[in-house]
Amino acid sequence: MTREEFKNIFDTHFNGVRNYLYYRSGDKDLATDVAQETFMRVWEKNAEFVNGNIKPLLYKIAGDLLISNLRKRKVAMHYKTTLVTEELSESPHELMHYKELQKNYENALESLPEKQRTVFLMSRMDGLKYYEIADNIGVSVKAVEKRMKNALEYLRKAVGNK
Repeated sequence: MTREEFKNIFDTHFNGVRNYLYYRSGDKDLATDVAQETFMRVWEKNAEFVNGNIKPLLYKIAGDLLISNLRKRKVAMHYKTTLVTEELSESPHELMHYKELQKNYENALESLPEKQRTVFLMSRMDGLKYYEIADNIGVSVKAVEKRMKNALEYLRKAVGNK
């Protein structure tokens, strides 16, 4: 693999790999570090990857490195998602209700199983199609559909009941 080919692979896939790692770990710094380590591994083992579809391999390496890194560090995983809020000009009651809904949503998102949360965030935050998510994480489109269905049902119940 030439330096130019590697640069093209890096530029094309780095943000997607980093976002995937962030959704799994909830830690932006860790996600960036593991994504960089993933691409270092690809560069070091360049002979093995010539003329292949590198995208699924990148996600596999990234996922394995993340698990290994979390085990070594024994980091308690803290899942936190922030909502982009706009300036609200509603009454204090509406603002309080909005903040309560936002908190319920964040808590529900944190308590989602990892696989459902990953699929949900890849769809909603990155705007990926189900077949793209399936390709990235190495599962079938049906598995992505089921995880998304379960995530949406869980979030509706959790946010609606609180």
